[in-house]
Amino acid sequence: MESIVEIPENAFEETLQCVLNNIYKMMDRDRKVKALKTLQGYVWIGGYKEGVLKGHVYQDVKPVLDRLLEEKRKIYVYSSGSVGAQKLLFEYSTEGDMLKYFSGHFDTSVGMKTEVQSYQQIAQAISTLPERILFLTDIPAEADAASSAGFQVRLVSRPGNNPVSKEDKERHNIIHSFEELLVANTD
Repeated sequence: MESIVEIPENAFEETLQCVLNNIYKMMDRDRKVKALKTLQGYVWIGGYKEGVLKGHVYQDVKPVLDRLLEEKRKIYVYSSGSVGAQKLLFEYSTEGDMLKYFSGHFDTSVGMKTEVQSYQQIAQAISTLPERILFLTDIPAEADAASSAGFQVRLVSRPGNNPVSKEDKERHNIIHSFEELLVANTD
């Protein structure tokens, strides 16, 4: 076939190394490429199922999700990671299997997280007015896009995240713990 590039037998190792180098560069640059995210998902399946990998979940998250579940709130995940990778992370998390908390998952198949249309598509997919949706993120550009789509937004500031700029603090409400969502929810 014309579209297939044959790899000469004597160049297999060199070609494999080039492919791996390309993958490592994309990972180092945190590229939000669907093919990379899918590949990561396949690699992670074995690690999660064998118990070598655990999805990190902050300890304040599960009690808040318990409360929101009691209140029959719908919770969705929108991540640059594939839906499959999201489900693995939450099924094999440091806090146990958390899949029961989520009504659905979205990935970049709805669009990039910095594009307003992506959030509009999510609102449409879950049949909810944008102003009734609260979006949490630690990325200011994602918060800007969600806000522009009419979503309520909280910028999450956690240890290890990039510092929140003065401008971002002026544009978005900042939380440091999911517990702050419950305080805001009582008003």
